[in-house]
Amino acid sequence: MRQDSAKIQGLIAPVIQAMGFDLWGLEYQLHGNSALLRVFIDADAGVTLDDCAAVSDQVSGVLDVEDPIPVAYRLEVSSPGVNRPLFEAGHYARYQGEKIKLRTQWPVEGRRNFSGVIQKADPDVVELLVDDELIQVPLQAVARARLLGELEVRKSRS
Repeated sequence: MRQDSAKIQGLIAPVIQAMGFDLWGLEYQLHGNSALLRVFIDADAGVTLDDCAAVSDQVSGVLDVEDPIPVAYRLEVSSPGVNRPLFEAGHYARYQGEKIKLRTQWPVEGRRNFSGVIQKADPDVVELLVDDELIQVPLQAVARARLLGELEVRKSRS
């Protein structure tokens, strides 16, 4: 995690936890004179739109006081959703056996894009089954990863 992201996470995690939510992760993108901060929250009971709005208000207050972002920024708060992003080793371990899409910062075994099933994860490496081949991807190389979740669609009763 970049230093600026780590600083922001350290500021907002206690606030989010005090509200009864888990900070699933964050994405911080700096674009010249502006920035985008995406904050993903989770809870055992799920996350509602009202929850996201309440967390956004509290996080915004902390960021206004502490001022860790040197430019104008947009704050987005949401649940991780079905296709949730994976940010840390524990996320990969939690979803062992699930299909993910992963992009690396540099080529790993000659490629940067992977779609496969998590076989195992440790603090440094995630092992994926990709096209009947086991591939070990260093977590340090991961630029972004998401679950490829499936929604169950139910037919309404008529």
